[in-house]
Amino acid sequence: MEKTAKPKSRLCTHCNEKRAALKRPKTLEQICRECFYTVFEDEIHRVIVDNQLFKPGERIAIGASGGKDSTVLAYVMSELNRRHNYGLDLFLLSVDEGITGYRDDSLETVKRNEIQYGLPLKVVSYSELYGWTMDEIVKLIGLKNNCTFCGVFRRQALDRGAALLKVDKLVTGHNADDIAETVLLNILRGDIARLGRCTSIITGEDGPIPRCKPFKYTYEKEIVMYAYFKKLDYFSTECIYSPNAYRGFAREFIKDLERMRPRAILDIIKSGEDFRISTSTKMPEQGICERCGYISSQKWCKACVLLEGLNRGLPKLGIGRSRGINSEHNTNTKQANGTLSLQSKQCGSLDF
Repeated sequence: MEKTAKPKSRLCTHCNEKRAALKRPKTLEQICRECFYTVFEDEIHRVIVDNQLFKPGERIAIGASGGKDSTVLAYVMSELNRRHNYGLDLFLLSVDEGITGYRDDSLETVKRNEIQYGLPLKVVSYSELYGWTMDEIVKLIGLKNNCTFCGVFRRQALDRGAALLKVDKLVTGHNADDIAETVLLNILRGDIARLGRCTSIITGEDGPIPRCKPFKYTYEKEIVMYAYFKKLDYFSTECIYSPNAYRGFAREFIKDLERMRPRAILDIIKSGEDFRISTSTKMPEQGICERCGYISSQKWCKACVLLEGLNRGLPKLGIGRSRGINSEHNTNTKQANGTLSLQSKQCGSLDF
Protein backbone atom coordinates (compact mmCIF):
# COMPACT_ATOMS: atom_id res chain seq x y z
CA MET A 1 0.00 0.00 0.00
CA GLU A 2 1.52 3.28 -1.13
CA LYS A 3 2.00 6.01 1.43
CA THR A 4 0.26 9.29 0.75
CA ALA A 5 2.76 12.06 0.18
CA LYS A 6 2.70 14.81 2.78
CA PRO A 7 1.70 18.18 1.39
CA LYS A 8 4.62 20.56 1.01
CA SER A 9 4.81 23.43 3.47
CA ARG A 10 3.83 26.72 1.92
CA LEU A 11 6.51 29.32 1.45
CA CYS A 12 6.19 32.87 2.70
CA THR A 13 4.42 35.00 0.08
CA HIS A 14 6.80 37.91 0.83
CA CYS A 15 10.31 36.44 0.77
CA ASN A 16 9.39 33.20 -1.03
CA GLU A 17 12.23 31.50 0.84
CA LYS A 18 11.21 30.62 4.40
CA ARG A 19 8.32 28.45 5.46
CA ALA A 20 5.13 30.37 6.24
CA ALA A 21 4.49 30.40 10.00
CA LEU A 22 1.13 32.19 10.08
CA LYS A 23 -1.73 33.64 8.07
CA ARG A 24 -2.14 37.39 8.53
CA PRO A 25 -5.66 38.10 9.82
CA LYS A 26 -5.68 41.44 8.01
CA THR A 27 -4.75 40.22 4.50
CA LEU A 28 -4.91 36.39 4.80
CA GLU A 29 -1.37 36.21 3.40
CA GLN A 30 0.77 33.19 4.30
CA ILE A 31 3.88 34.72 5.81
CA CYS A 32 7.01 33.76 7.76
CA ARG A 33 7.73 35.14 11.20
CA GLU A 34 10.52 37.52 10.14
CA CYS A 35 8.50 39.01 7.29
CA PHE A 36 5.53 39.43 9.63
CA TYR A 37 7.66 41.48 12.02
CA THR A 38 8.86 43.60 9.11
CA VAL A 39 5.46 44.34 7.54
CA PHE A 40 3.84 44.90 10.95
CA GLU A 41 6.44 47.48 11.98
CA ASP A 42 6.67 49.07 8.51
CA GLU A 43 2.90 49.62 8.33
CA ILE A 44 2.94 51.43 11.68
CA HIS A 45 5.97 53.49 10.61
CA ARG A 46 4.12 54.43 7.41
CA VAL A 47 1.08 55.55 9.42
CA ILE A 48 3.31 57.70 11.65
CA VAL A 49 5.11 59.30 8.71
CA ASP A 50 2.11 59.76 6.41
CA ASN A 51 0.07 61.41 9.16
CA GLN A 52 3.00 63.43 10.54
CA LEU A 53 2.20 62.29 14.07
CA PHE A 54 5.45 63.50 15.63
CA LYS A 55 8.18 66.10 15.27
CA PRO A 56 11.85 65.66 16.28
CA GLY A 57 12.51 66.70 19.86
CA GLU A 58 8.96 66.12 21.11
CA ARG A 59 8.25 64.51 24.47
CA ILE A 60 5.78 61.65 24.02
CA ALA A 61 3.86 59.81 26.74
CA ILE A 62 2.80 56.24 25.94
CA GLY A 63 -0.40 55.21 27.73
CA ALA A 64 0.69 51.97 29.41
CA SER A 65 -1.74 49.57 31.07
CA GLY A 66 0.42 46.44 30.90
CA GLY A 67 -1.96 44.85 28.36
CA LYS A 68 -1.04 43.58 24.91
CA ASP A 69 -1.86 46.78 23.00
CA SER A 70 0.09 49.21 25.16
CA THR A 71 3.00 46.77 25.64
CA VAL A 72 3.38 46.25 21.87
CA LEU A 73 2.98 50.01 21.37
CA ALA A 74 5.79 50.77 23.84
CA TYR A 75 8.06 48.16 22.24
CA VAL A 76 7.37 49.22 18.64
CA MET A 77 7.62 52.94 19.41
CA SER A 78 11.00 52.35 21.06
CA GLU A 79 12.20 50.31 18.08
CA LEU A 80 10.96 52.73 15.42
CA ASN A 81 12.25 55.76 17.32
CA ARG A 82 15.73 54.23 17.34
CA ARG A 83 15.64 52.70 13.84
CA HIS A 84 14.21 55.72 12.00
CA ASN A 85 15.71 58.41 14.20
CA TYR A 86 12.42 60.10 15.15
CA GLY A 87 14.29 62.02 17.82
CA LEU A 88 11.56 61.57 20.44
CA ASP A 89 11.80 61.44 24.23
CA LEU A 90 9.50 58.58 25.25
CA PHE A 91 7.82 58.03 28.62
CA LEU A 92 5.42 55.43 30.01
CA LEU A 93 2.27 56.78 31.68
CA SER A 94 0.00 54.52 33.73
CA VAL A 95 -3.24 55.07 35.63
CA ASP A 96 -3.95 53.17 38.83
CA GLU A 97 -7.74 52.98 39.05
CA GLY A 98 -7.61 51.13 42.35
CA ILE A 99 -8.92 47.73 41.22
CA THR A 100 -7.55 45.08 43.56
CA GLY A 101 -6.48 41.88 41.84
CA TYR A 102 -6.35 43.52 38.42
CA ARG A 103 -4.64 46.89 38.15
CA ASP A 104 -2.11 46.21 40.91
CA ASP A 105 -0.96 43.09 39.01
CA SER A 106 -0.89 44.81 35.60
CA LEU A 107 1.16 47.70 37.00
CA GLU A 108 3.84 45.19 37.97
CA THR A 109 4.05 44.31 34.26
CA VAL A 110 4.43 47.99 33.36
CA LYS A 111 7.22 48.35 35.91
CA ARG A 112 9.05 45.45 34.24
CA ASN A 113 8.49 47.11 30.84
CA GLU A 114 10.06 50.28 32.24
CA ILE A 115 13.27 48.32 32.83
CA GLN A 116 13.05 46.20 29.65
CA TYR A 117 12.59 49.18 27.31
CA GLY A 118 14.52 51.77 29.31
CA LEU A 119 11.56 54.18 29.41
CA PRO A 120 10.80 56.36 32.48
CA LEU A 121 7.44 55.55 34.12
CA LYS A 122 4.90 57.88 35.74
CA VAL A 123 1.88 56.47 37.61
CA VAL A 124 -1.15 58.59 38.58
CA SER A 125 -3.99 57.21 40.68
CA TYR A 126 -7.71 57.79 41.09
CA SER A 127 -7.27 57.96 44.85
CA GLU A 128 -4.81 60.87 44.53
CA LEU A 129 -6.75 62.74 41.84
CA TYR A 130 -10.35 62.11 42.91
CA GLY A 131 -10.26 60.72 46.45
CA TRP A 132 -11.97 57.51 45.26
CA THR A 133 -10.80 54.11 43.98
CA MET A 134 -12.84 52.03 41.53
CA ASP A 135 -13.25 49.36 44.23
CA GLU A 136 -14.95 51.99 46.41
CA ILE A 137 -17.08 53.29 43.53
CA VAL A 138 -18.27 49.79 42.54
CA LYS A 139 -19.11 49.05 46.18
CA LEU A 140 -21.35 52.14 46.11
CA ILE A 141 -22.98 51.88 42.67
CA GLY A 142 -22.67 48.21 41.67
CA LEU A 143 -21.61 46.88 38.26
CA LYS A 144 -24.20 48.53 36.00
CA ASN A 145 -22.66 51.98 35.35
CA ASN A 146 -19.15 51.54 36.73
CA CYS A 147 -17.53 51.73 33.27
CA THR A 148 -18.99 55.24 32.83
CA PHE A 149 -17.15 56.45 35.92
CA CYS A 150 -13.93 54.66 35.02
CA GLY A 151 -13.87 55.85 31.41
CA VAL A 152 -14.44 59.51 32.32
CA PHE A 153 -11.96 59.47 35.21
CA ARG A 154 -9.33 57.55 33.25
CA ARG A 155 -9.39 59.91 30.30
CA GLN A 156 -8.85 62.93 32.52
CA ALA A 157 -6.25 61.09 34.63
CA LEU A 158 -4.17 60.43 31.50
CA ASP A 159 -4.29 64.11 30.57
CA ARG A 160 -3.28 65.13 34.08
CA GLY A 161 -0.43 62.62 34.11
CA ALA A 162 0.72 63.85 30.71
CA ALA A 163 0.66 67.43 32.05
CA LEU A 164 2.87 66.37 34.97
CA LEU A 165 5.34 64.86 32.49
CA LYS A 166 5.19 68.06 30.40
CA VAL A 167 4.81 66.03 27.20
CA ASP A 168 3.77 67.34 23.79
CA LYS A 169 1.55 64.39 22.85
CA LEU A 170 0.01 61.26 24.32
CA VAL A 171 -0.08 58.03 22.27
CA THR A 172 -2.54 55.26 23.03
CA GLY A 173 -2.81 51.65 21.90
CA HIS A 174 -6.28 51.95 20.37
CA ASN A 175 -6.30 49.52 17.45
CA ALA A 176 -8.46 49.10 14.34
CA ASP A 177 -10.92 46.84 16.18
CA ASP A 178 -11.35 49.45 18.94
CA ILE A 179 -12.03 52.23 16.45
CA ALA A 180 -14.53 50.14 14.44
CA GLU A 181 -16.34 49.31 17.71
CA THR A 182 -16.44 53.00 18.62
CA VAL A 183 -17.95 53.93 15.23
CA LEU A 184 -20.75 51.40 15.78
CA LEU A 185 -21.30 52.47 19.40
CA ASN A 186 -21.62 56.13 18.43
CA ILE A 187 -24.14 55.23 15.71
CA LEU A 188 -26.16 53.12 18.16
CA ARG A 189 -26.11 55.91 20.74
CA GLY A 190 -26.82 58.64 18.22
CA ASP A 191 -23.72 60.46 19.46
CA ILE A 192 -23.09 62.74 16.49
CA ALA A 193 -20.34 64.78 18.16
CA ARG A 194 -18.20 61.74 18.94
CA LEU A 195 -19.02 60.05 15.63
CA GLY A 196 -17.53 63.04 13.87
CA ARG A 197 -14.15 62.69 15.56
CA CYS A 198 -13.78 59.05 16.67
CA THR A 199 -11.90 57.97 13.53
CA SER A 200 -9.41 60.85 13.67
CA ILE A 201 -5.85 59.60 14.14
CA ILE A 202 -5.06 62.73 16.16
CA THR A 203 -7.64 64.06 18.62
CA GLY A 204 -7.69 66.72 21.31
CA GLU A 205 -5.66 69.26 19.35
CA ASP A 206 -7.87 71.97 20.83
CA GLY A 207 -7.46 70.50 24.33
CA PRO A 208 -4.58 70.35 26.79
CA ILE A 209 -2.61 67.55 25.11
CA PRO A 210 -3.19 65.99 21.65
CA ARG A 211 -3.64 62.19 21.48
CA CYS A 212 -2.35 59.97 18.66
CA LYS A 213 -3.34 56.46 17.61
CA PRO A 214 -0.46 54.81 15.65
CA PHE A 215 -2.40 51.49 15.71
CA LYS A 216 -5.43 52.96 13.91
CA TYR A 217 -5.16 50.44 11.04
CA THR A 218 -3.58 47.59 13.04
CA TYR A 219 -5.73 44.53 13.75
CA GLU A 220 -6.02 43.29 17.32
CA LYS A 221 -5.25 39.71 16.26
CA GLU A 222 -1.99 40.82 14.67
CA ILE A 223 -1.02 42.69 17.83
CA VAL A 224 -1.60 39.48 19.79
CA MET A 225 0.48 37.48 17.28
CA TYR A 226 3.29 40.03 17.40
CA ALA A 227 3.36 39.99 21.21
CA TYR A 228 3.30 36.17 21.23
CA PHE A 229 6.05 35.60 18.66
CA LYS A 230 8.23 38.35 20.13
CA LYS A 231 7.66 36.87 23.60
CA LEU A 232 6.79 40.29 25.02
CA ASP A 233 5.96 40.60 28.70
CA TYR A 234 2.31 41.66 29.00
CA PHE A 235 -0.72 41.20 31.27
CA SER A 236 -3.61 39.33 29.67
CA THR A 237 -6.41 39.31 32.28
CA GLU A 238 -9.58 41.28 31.51
CA CYS A 239 -10.83 43.89 33.98
CA ILE A 240 -12.96 42.19 36.64
CA TYR A 241 -15.57 44.97 36.43
CA SER A 242 -16.08 45.04 32.64
CA PRO A 243 -17.84 41.77 31.60
CA ASN A 244 -21.21 43.55 31.16
CA ALA A 245 -19.85 46.65 29.43
CA TYR A 246 -21.99 47.84 26.49
CA ARG A 247 -18.87 47.93 24.31
CA GLY A 248 -18.56 44.16 24.69
CA PHE A 249 -21.66 43.58 22.54
CA ALA A 250 -20.23 45.74 19.74
CA ARG A 251 -16.94 43.85 20.07
CA GLU A 252 -18.62 40.49 19.57
CA PHE A 253 -20.46 41.81 16.51
CA ILE A 254 -17.18 43.07 15.02
CA LYS A 255 -15.57 39.66 15.63
CA ASP A 256 -18.43 37.93 13.80
CA LEU A 257 -18.04 40.31 10.84
CA GLU A 258 -14.28 39.74 10.77
CA ARG A 259 -14.75 35.96 10.62
CA MET A 260 -16.93 36.34 7.53
CA ARG A 261 -14.94 39.14 5.91
CA PRO A 262 -11.64 40.27 7.46
CA ARG A 263 -11.69 43.62 5.68
CA ALA A 264 -14.95 44.58 7.41
CA ILE A 265 -12.99 46.29 10.22
CA LEU A 266 -11.20 48.66 7.85
CA ASP A 267 -14.43 49.26 5.92
CA ILE A 268 -16.25 50.37 9.08
CA ILE A 269 -13.39 52.78 9.87
CA LYS A 270 -13.53 54.11 6.30
CA SER A 271 -17.29 54.60 6.62
CA GLY A 272 -16.74 56.52 9.86
CA GLU A 273 -14.16 58.73 8.14
CA ASP A 274 -16.58 59.48 5.30
CA PHE A 275 -19.58 60.45 7.44
CA ARG A 276 -20.61 64.04 6.88
CA ILE A 277 -22.51 65.82 9.64
CA SER A 278 -25.38 68.02 8.48
CA THR A 279 -24.74 71.74 8.81
CA SER A 280 -28.10 72.03 10.59
CA THR A 281 -26.97 69.68 13.36
CA LYS A 282 -26.22 71.60 16.54
CA MET A 283 -22.84 70.56 17.93
CA PRO A 284 -21.75 71.14 21.54
CA GLU A 285 -19.48 74.12 22.05
CA GLN A 286 -16.27 73.31 23.87
CA GLY A 287 -15.38 75.44 26.85
CA ILE A 288 -13.68 75.11 30.21
CA CYS A 289 -15.03 73.50 33.37
CA GLU A 290 -15.69 76.25 35.92
CA ARG A 291 -14.68 73.94 38.70
CA CYS A 292 -11.40 72.29 37.70
CA GLY A 293 -10.38 73.99 34.44
CA TYR A 294 -10.65 70.86 32.28
CA ILE A 295 -12.20 70.99 28.79
CA SER A 296 -16.00 70.70 28.88
CA SER A 297 -19.09 71.57 26.85
CA GLN A 298 -21.02 72.22 30.08
CA LYS A 299 -20.46 74.43 33.12
CA TRP A 300 -18.87 71.46 34.85
CA CYS A 301 -16.95 68.66 33.15
CA LYS A 302 -18.32 65.12 33.34
CA ALA A 303 -15.68 64.09 35.90
CA CYS A 304 -16.70 66.91 38.27
CA VAL A 305 -20.38 66.02 37.85
CA LEU A 306 -19.76 62.34 38.59
CA LEU A 307 -17.47 63.17 41.48
CA GLU A 308 -20.01 65.55 43.02
CA GLY A 309 -22.63 62.81 42.85
CA LEU A 310 -20.31 60.39 44.63
CA ASN A 311 -19.39 62.89 47.33
CA ARG A 312 -23.04 63.78 47.97
CA GLY A 313 -24.10 60.12 48.16
CA LEU A 314 -26.03 60.45 44.89
CA PRO A 315 -23.84 58.41 42.51
CA LYS A 316 -26.47 58.19 39.73
CA LEU A 317 -26.84 61.97 39.53
CA GLY A 318 -24.32 62.26 36.69
CA ILE A 319 -25.32 59.13 34.76
CA GLY A 320 -27.03 59.38 31.37
CA ARG A 321 -27.86 62.38 29.23
CA SER A 322 -29.50 64.41 31.98
CA ARG A 323 -27.60 67.56 32.82
CA GLY A 324 -28.19 66.85 36.51
CA ILE A 325 -25.74 68.89 38.54
CA ASN A 326 -24.97 71.19 35.60
CA SER A 327 -28.59 72.35 35.55
CA GLU A 328 -28.63 72.68 39.30
CA HIS A 329 -25.29 74.45 39.15
CA ASN A 330 -26.61 77.07 36.77
CA THR A 331 -29.28 78.21 39.21
CA ASN A 332 -28.28 77.24 42.73
CA THR A 333 -24.53 77.08 43.24
CA LYS A 334 -23.47 80.72 43.18
CA GLN A 335 -23.64 82.81 46.27
CA ALA A 336 -24.12 86.55 46.30
CA ASN A 337 -20.36 87.14 46.14
CA GLY A 338 -20.07 84.94 43.06
CA THR A 339 -18.25 82.01 44.70
CA LEU A 340 -19.35 78.37 44.46
CA SER A 341 -21.43 77.11 47.37
CA LEU A 342 -20.56 73.48 46.68
CA GLN A 343 -17.26 72.67 48.34
CA SER A 344 -16.73 68.98 47.49
CA LYS A 345 -13.34 67.79 46.28
CA GLN A 346 -12.49 68.96 42.76
CA CYS A 347 -11.52 66.38 40.14
CA GLY A 348 -7.79 66.79 40.44
CA SER A 349 -5.51 69.58 41.52
CA LEU A 350 -3.84 70.62 38.27
CA ASP A 351 -4.66 73.72 36.29
CA PHE A 352 -5.28 73.38 32.53
